[in-house]
Amino acid sequence: MDSIRSWWERYSFQTAIVTVGIGLAWVIRQTQGVAIMETYQFLSKPFQSSVSKQELLQDAQVRELKYRLTELESQNQRMKELLKVKASSTDVGVWATVIGRGADSWWNQILIGKGSNDGIRAGAVVVAPGGLVGRVTHVSPNSSQILLVSDPNSQVGVIVSRSRFSGMLKGQSQNTAILEFFERDPDVKVGDIVHTSQFSTLFPENVPVGRIKSINLDKQPSPEAIVEFSSPLGLLEYVKVYPFQDKR
Repeated sequence: MDSIRSWWERYSFQTAIVTVGIGLAWVIRQTQGVAIMETYQFLSKPFQSSVSKQELLQDAQVRELKYRLTELESQNQRMKELLKVKASSTDVGVWATVIGRGADSWWNQILIGKGSNDGIRAGAVVVAPGGLVGRVTHVSPNSSQILLVSDPNSQVGVIVSRSRFSGMLKGQSQNTAILEFFERDPDVKVGDIVHTSQFSTLFPENVPVGRIKSINLDKQPSPEAIVEFSSPLGLLEYVKVYPFQDKR
């Protein structure tokens, strides 16, 4: 007993530190780092921009309206007949709150609080103020998993509204994506607006996606551009889900 008591008096502090460290590591693993993220956000809040989420969402809505107006003007210039324009799916939809988001998959997936009981099915299209968010990949009775367009596994057929040049948009786990053009010499400029293409199999056409941020026409094997998403994917609190029939 004396030897145990002597050992405890000598190493009790180190033992407590190790125990606390193991406990913290276990908590971080179980919560996927959410606690650290929340603590960081709390401590960094005084140093963050004074722009509120509401203002950012309002800005996103303004951008979406501008993008839709640009697309309508482009359609008018090409003299599309009104009766040939497909009915928009924006007449119906289900609003849902974002209820889950992993710290290690922030730009890849989100979980919403609506599921099959609310009429949501896999393949449904998800939008938010600003434009395209992603598509439903898995559905349970009361929740749905959304694959974001910023996920590297996400590919979206898109078109430049001004020039009608098209390409494939690929996410890169941030608020921008890479647009690989199909044409060797596309007519594209910084600031051009990008929408989903009529050739897209997973998304309806004419949904705002973002704007051209930079261009690399010398990229091999095809020219590339960086597209900044119009919807604030990193700040999503609610989304709207529309049914969509996969065209594949």
